[in-house]
Amino acid sequence: MKLEEILKQRSESKCELCAAEDGLTVYEVQPQDNNNEDNSILLCAKCIAQVDKKEELDSPHWQCLNTAMWSEVPGVQVVAWRMLNRLRNESWASDALDMMYLDDERLAWAKATGDHESDGSVELHKDANGNVLNTGDTIVLTKSLDVKGSTLNAKMGTVVKNIRLVPDNTEQIEGKIEGQTIVILTKYVRKQGA
Repeated sequence: MKLEEILKQRSESKCELCAAEDGLTVYEVQPQDNNNEDNSILLCAKCIAQVDKKEELDSPHWQCLNTAMWSEVPGVQVVAWRMLNRLRNESWASDALDMMYLDDERLAWAKATGDHESDGSVELHKDANGNVLNTGDTIVLTKSLDVKGSTLNAKMGTVVKNIRLVPDNTEQIEGKIEGQTIVILTKYVRKQGA
């Protein structure tokens, strides 16, 4: 039987954290040597986005951890522990952490990513108005920009389609203007249609 089928059967085709039934995907709990039913879990798109820090934490959504933390599935326990730690400033999450028990091996696995040391904040690319930017979005320049090392001057109001996010810097995106790929500061852009 395929891993996905095993997980669907185990979870009754529900997200193993929040019990959502739509958009389920096999999620490999890192780090791991080989994926199996102990270190892979079935999650919905919303849980994956927030676990992977692609979306800001929605605290009310994570109340589901009060139930999920009691799962006997090692991967579910590890992810629940990590998420409770990211939400530890919430009194309910702190209380749940106090009640939760992981044996030494699972606790070491849960701590291996260092995710528990960070708070729940997520660094996202945002435009000048605070709208979240994603790869492929169309933006409009809110200021005329001189491009270093070029005679190109990008005028205010210029539309840049199909942007790319700079992975390690949330203040920068890449886009093509007049056929030239340039780095643009997010504080000088507005997401089109937002």
